[in-house]
Order: sequence, then C-alpha cells, then structure tokens
Amino acid sequence: MDPHLQPLTPARRWAVIALLCLGMMVAYFDRVNLSMALALPEFKAHFQLTDRDRGALNSAFFWSYAALQIPAGWFVDRYGVKIPYAVGFFFWSLLSALTPLASGVGQLFGLRMLLGVGESVITPAGMRWIRFNCSEHQRGTAIGLYMAAAKLGPAAGAWLATWLILAYGWRLMFVILGLGCLVWLAPWLMLVRDDDRDRERAAATSKAQPAISFARVMQSPVIWGTIIGTFCYQYFVYYCLTWMPSYFVDQRGLDFKETGIYTTASFLGMAVVATLAGWAADRIIQRGADPVRVRKAFTIAGFLVASTEVIGAMSNSQAVALFFAIFSLSGLGLTTANYWALTQTLMPGAAVGRIVGVQNCAANLPGVVAPLLTGWLVHTTGSYHAPMQAIWFFLLTGVAAYVFLVRKKYAPAL
Repeated sequence: MDPHLQPLTPARRWAVIALLCLGMMVAYFDRVNLSMALALPEFKAHFQLTDRDRGALNSAFFWSYAALQIPAGWFVDRYGVKIPYAVGFFFWSLLSALTPLASGVGQLFGLRMLLGVGESVITPAGMRWIRFNCSEHQRGTAIGLYMAAAKLGPAAGAWLATWLILAYGWRLMFVILGLGCLVWLAPWLMLVRDDDRDRERAAATSKAQPAISFARVMQSPVIWGTIIGTFCYQYFVYYCLTWMPSYFVDQRGLDFKETGIYTTASFLGMAVVATLAGWAADRIIQRGADPVRVRKAFTIAGFLVASTEVIGAMSNSQAVALFFAIFSLSGLGLTTANYWALTQTLMPGAAVGRIVGVQNCAANLPGVVAPLLTGWLVHTTGSYHAPMQAIWFFLLTGVAAYVFLVRKKYAPAL
C-alpha cells in the first residue's frame, strides 16, 4: 500500500457508506416523484396527458439511464468517485426542481431523460468506492445496505412526495425535493477523499500483476453469466414495482389501502433480508470460507426462494398467494448484496466502474421489458398466470447462469 495513502478509520468508512445509502434514497425520491404526480387529475390536466403519454414519461428515465451505464462507469474509472458523483447529484437535483417550468409533454419528457443522465453515475461510483475502501469481508454488508437503500427509497419517496403534494401542491413538491436534497452535498464534499484512483494503483502494484484490459474482461464467461443473472434478478423486481399493485387489485381483489400495505411489506422484507444476507456472508467469509462459494450460494438461494412466487400465483387461496408474494420478493434479498459483491470478487479492480456499468445496464433493461411483456401477456391471456410463469422462467435462467457461467475458473486471468 502507498505510504502516502491514509487508511480510513472505521467511523469515516461507515459514515461515507451512510452517505452513499442516503444518496441512493434521494435518487429514488427524484424517480418516484413524477409517478406520484401522474396520479393527480390536475397534473394530467395541466399537461393534457393521455395514458400513452403517461407510459412514455414513466419510461423516459430508463432509456437514458440504462444506455449511459457503461459510459458512466468509464467516467468514474477515469476521474474517480468524489467529483463526478457530486456533479451528477447537483445536476439531477436541479433538473427535478425545474420540472414545474416545463410547458408541455415534450419538455417534461426531455427533463426525465436528462434526469437519467444525471443519475447514471450513482451505481458505478458507489460500487467503485466500496470496492477500494472496503475489504472482502466488509463488502457484503456495505453493498447490502447500499442496495437496501434502493428498496427503501421508493417507499420513503412516495410517502414524502404525497405529503408534500397534499401540503403544498405538485409544483412546490418538485422544488422542495429537488433543492432541499442538495444539503447532502456538504457532508459528501467534506468526508470523501478523492483518492480511489491512487488506491486502485496501489492495489495493482501490491499484486505485482499488470492490469487486465476491459476487452479481456468482456471475453470472460463470468461477465456474461453476470449480465444474464442480473437481468433475470431485476426482471422480477421491476415486475413487482410496476405490476404487483395491479395484480393485488385485479387478481386478488384487494382494495387500494391493502394493496399499499402488501406492496410495502414485500419491499421492506427484501431490504431487511438483503442487509442481513450481506452481513451473514461477510461473517462466514471472515471465518475463512471461500468468498466465491459463499456469495454464489446466497445468490442462487435467493433466486430459488423468489421462484416460489409461482406457487402463490397458481393457488386459489388468497392467503397462500399473499404469503408467497411477500416471501418470494423478500427471499430475493438473499441475492441482492451477494451477487454485486461476487462481481467485485471475480473481476479485476481497475475496470470496476465499467464492469458495474455493464451490470447496471443489464439491471435496468428489465425496467423497459418487464412492464411491456407483462402488459402484453395479461392482455393476451386475460390473467396473471402467464406473467408469473415468465417470472419463474427468468429466475431459473438466473440460477443456470450462476451455476454454469459465474465460476472462479472462468474469471479473467493473465
């Protein structure tokens, strides 16, 4: 290790991780605020929105966000984490605050596309910071907390946006959330060091090995297994984000309040399990177990537990269906921290931003595919059985990807 690099104290390390988690939650505040506004009759009337317009506006963010994951990963690999993250945070917060100035659907769509540009840096930057500031036996916990924040963000953001709309109206809601969250920048700029590129070089020197090129990484079966597995994992998550409430209402006959309770319980369960599973894997690894075997076991177990959703979907019992709706998504939390940490274990550190960019691109493409495929299957078949069978297929495909492709012997080597 470079003697000029000062080690982080545990207090400072976990303070920055807390900031990363809070930043992730803020990002979801600015994603979900439009969804809440789109439910308002006055907002729809102001912009003269059709249902087709609403669908396009909901997807606008994901087109730019997914497309820019690899360039954003390259950017943080090249320029570090601290400043790119701060610039992106400022940019997306300002764009959110400017939403009331839009005069039509086109401008609103453009702002949401630009919001995706600003937020594209968040996951590559956060994962890169964890990679070079947390040891192997700490990463599962750190990533578990980071990913749990991505599940708590929509729940907290929806509640906060609703409260602000009812208290001040939709225009001030966008302004308050956008500008108010800028206070996050002060502790970020004070606590975070701009030294992750130095830490990367020091780590490469200590291994006495030349860097492995990003092109070489992309030739590995590990990265393609990770891409497939990530897509399959997120397909279920985005189904739950977009169609689970409709499933509860249309198929199971719940009222709106009950739907909110069961949807919230599912995502809170996932957040809790993700945090505990990351921590548990870290403890097992700290005792001397092989990191790849441990994290693969948790990852595959999460996919298998999640696949039990199909049992509830096919059951005539409402109690069974509701139990497996919560149990399956909560169980997927076993995968959440560990599949991200496994990528960092098997892949070289120098390209971590770009690798995370590739993985997060695969993670967000289902944000486009899952709602469209589910809608088509429901329309074509008249029930949710086919969409649930599609989820089951994708989850088992994810298991196969991690069993056969994501293996230590396939990791990029010189």
